[in-house]
Amino acid sequence: MKILVVNNGSSSLKFSLHDLDGSALNGERTKDPMLLHGTIVGIGGETQCLLIDDQGETRNFSREISDSRAAIQWMCEMLQDQEQPYGFWENIEAVGHRVVHGGEAFTQAIRINDDVLNQIERLTDLAPLHNPFGVEGIRIVQQALGEAIPMVAVFDTGFHATLPEYARTYALPLDFAQKTGIRRYGFHGIAHASLVNGYSRFTGQSLEQTRLLTLQLGNGCSMAAIAQGQSVETSMGFTPLEGLVMGTRSGNVDPAVVCFLMKHHSMSVVEVERLMNEQSGLLGISGRSSNMQVLLQIAREEQDKRAQLAIDIFCYRIQQYIGAYLAVLHGAYALVFGGGIGEKSPEIRAKVCAGMEWCGLELDDARNEYAINLRPGDAAKISKDDSLLAAYVVATDEETLIAEETIRCLEQSNA
Repeated sequence: MKILVVNNGSSSLKFSLHDLDGSALNGERTKDPMLLHGTIVGIGGETQCLLIDDQGETRNFSREISDSRAAIQWMCEMLQDQEQPYGFWENIEAVGHRVVHGGEAFTQAIRINDDVLNQIERLTDLAPLHNPFGVEGIRIVQQALGEAIPMVAVFDTGFHATLPEYARTYALPLDFAQKTGIRRYGFHGIAHASLVNGYSRFTGQSLEQTRLLTLQLGNGCSMAAIAQGQSVETSMGFTPLEGLVMGTRSGNVDPAVVCFLMKHHSMSVVEVERLMNEQSGLLGISGRSSNMQVLLQIAREEQDKRAQLAIDIFCYRIQQYIGAYLAVLHGAYALVFGGGIGEKSPEIRAKVCAGMEWCGLELDDARNEYAINLRPGDAAKISKDDSLLAAYVVATDEETLIAEETIRCLEQSNA
């Protein structure tokens, strides 16, 4: 089955074409299922698109793109362009869409109809920075491909639906919390599931007997504790703001800070949300950048103390969570790094793992430095062979997982 995967965000768009069948759901891949991968970045100005086909041929395009809607339309145009050597548009048999928030209603992938789309749209208040772009992308692709092509929503919150009640419940008045839907949902679920699957394929370890800590570290950052292949704890909560320090998000702060800012500094709800979601994290601490690679360079070359502080706080918070999650799991087999920072920054991985000998983790410096250019889905071990707690890097492959979930959902609905 030829599947188009659409991963739509506010400032970027990823899309890919896959050739998969039901056997892929049992791990029986005989070839790389990805036929084409595209990334559109810089939406809101001069926008770049990078296309890579299954032969490794790379093509670059650029265009002035104003918003997410225009980016989706550009994607459709490129895939329909008969002058390009791909010719996939006419062969698309299904579409899988990443949707960030599924709320209480959607705990697994679901075939999209008008009712489903309306329910996703009503969840906008829970994910105002993400769900609107997902809904908009679905509608544009529906219009372009026609109603005959089935479409599936795959939810970032779905993987964390297995959180135990005591892990997903805040210590608020219980009736009030249930009435308002305030609970811990968790996010980055597709990425964490991809890290778990990548670890299992690489090591041959059965997930039923495995306890893992997965670290999805990028502009957004989250961790998850995995037992028998299921999420039992994760750092993000009611929104993606809770947990680790991120590119522009604060992560954990005392909730009274919000009241203090509104009461004593006359800040509105919108202003506080913007402060914590868009002006904090690495950017807010450093005053220079939300990009970890930029901060590492600034700290190294300019001896910039604020940049170094941002890096230190980032890694310190991760170590806090590692300690907590090792307690939650009663020990683990491995740490699994993924995401833009987790995959491409040996320096941050080394800093996160520093001083962790107490729990049996010993990094292999050479392996760590070498593991930087993995293809999506590939993995590398970065700890010593005799390390009691192992460490791996897995290149996150959300798109293939979405394609697999799309097939699974359609086969179940057809049955």
